[in-house]
Amino acid sequence: MKERYYLVREDILPEAVIKTLQVKQLLAAGDVKTVHEATLQVGLSRSAFYKYKDGIHPLNQMEREEIVTISFDLEHRSGILSQVLSLLAGSGGNVLTINQSIPLQGRANVVISVETSRLTEELDQMMKALQEISGVKKIQIVGQG
Repeated sequence: MKERYYLVREDILPEAVIKTLQVKQLLAAGDVKTVHEATLQVGLSRSAFYKYKDGIHPLNQMEREEIVTISFDLEHRSGILSQVLSLLAGSGGNVLTINQSIPLQGRANVVISVETSRLTEELDQMMKALQEISGVKKIQIVGQG
């Protein structure tokens, strides 16, 4: 079944749904360490939180994520992956996953999924900069969504 979404004014939502969002915000901000602490602070049962937690999100978080998956062939030398990750972070990319093969014949394949909605430059510019890192032998986008 396809999920359907609605834009609803806060004042007509049930109190438990609003408090669930407050719990999520406390947890995300690091103001509390556990769901138990957060639910106590806002006056919500943990069972209500778990019932609604996957169904309520602030509107700005509902924007479609942009994820790109990039495959790299890297020389097997210390620091190259670190340079790649540093460039991604410096460009506003948020690394979601990293999968690396065991180096064979002096090269390792690394596949990195990056959330790109906050990039400070165009994707193709970032790709060119990644290609220029010493030790990056091959780079290509293998998925984008």
